[in-house]
Amino acid sequence: MTHSPFDPAEARHHLLALPGDVVHDEVAALARTRFPRAVETASATAGARETRSRRTSSSPRTLRLSRLSELVGPYAVGPEDAHLLGLPLFTGTVYAVHAPAERGDPPWPDSGDRTGFGRAFPDGLPVRDEGRVLDWALAVARRLGGGLRTATLPDGRPGTLLLPEAAAAVDLTVWSDVWLHPEAALTVMRRALPRAYLNLPTTPWQGPPPGIGEVPVSGAEVLTPEQRAAVHEAAEAYDLAALSEPAPMQAYGALADLDIDGMVALEVGPELDPPSVIAALPWAANGAVTYQVRWEPADLDDLESERPTPAHRVARSRVTPLVLAVARALHATVGGEVTDMMGFVVDPADL
Repeated sequence: MTHSPFDPAEARHHLLALPGDVVHDEVAALARTRFPRAVETASATAGARETRSRRTSSSPRTLRLSRLSELVGPYAVGPEDAHLLGLPLFTGTVYAVHAPAERGDPPWPDSGDRTGFGRAFPDGLPVRDEGRVLDWALAVARRLGGGLRTATLPDGRPGTLLLPEAAAAVDLTVWSDVWLHPEAALTVMRRALPRAYLNLPTTPWQGPPPGIGEVPVSGAEVLTPEQRAAVHEAAEAYDLAALSEPAPMQAYGALADLDIDGMVALEVGPELDPPSVIAALPWAANGAVTYQVRWEPADLDDLESERPTPAHRVARSRVTPLVLAVARALHATVGGEVTDMMGFVVDPADL
């Protein structure tokens, strides 16, 4: 699809800036991942041209994300126009993000600002529809190596350019209909991280401490010693039955200590309400098992920083191949689908 020349009237809106080699179908697919009811139509400007001549393939399209918000484009932008619009010079493709201005409370002082929204919206963070759409647009920019320039402010001040780091999207989730018992999952994780270990309780419950039931607690003074002993005997019988036939394990985790690089965590559990991109698969109609592979750096403040320290980036570069290796081993074992930390599907061949 050939891009349309940029419409200057769109400059007042939020702008999603992407490299020139990004194709429209990829953006539309990412939109439907987050907005499954998104519908694409001809834009208003294209519709006006249709009254004069047949619409060409270079006309912009309108992708309606929700009842109130839509994405218009793609537009072609060169380096000079990119500079005038406050966009990065690598920009070749631009989409205008039409969304209502819905703002909530200002960001908390000294809180993490991983997205940069606190810097862009110091007077009130986007909420509701605008918040959901901008969160998606920034996720697309991170996934495709682009940026997001926020809309011109009512007082005429220019918007803020956000350039999310694609490399910061380290965490991955494997979705499957196969449940691995803890020891089996640990064996798979150790293919990539030999020092991994299960993060399970190690000390069995020893029962209540001696003396429980001998002295009445507040509110139980009306019970006779015989009644109090009977209550505790029944409670002990219940506990013993639960210990002898414990309920099936619902979730568990495993860890791998990476010293100064933090740790890699594997969290396994059920998800009864998976996102639409997973729920649409036949095997996930009633839920799925999630294998979340997360990096926990030594300094969590860096993790929530829009521009982390060089030491954090170096550690991240060492850990990312390990996260990929764990996810690759899990997918080879349980199958299913893989998503990144933005919720977008990842081709297993890219792991």
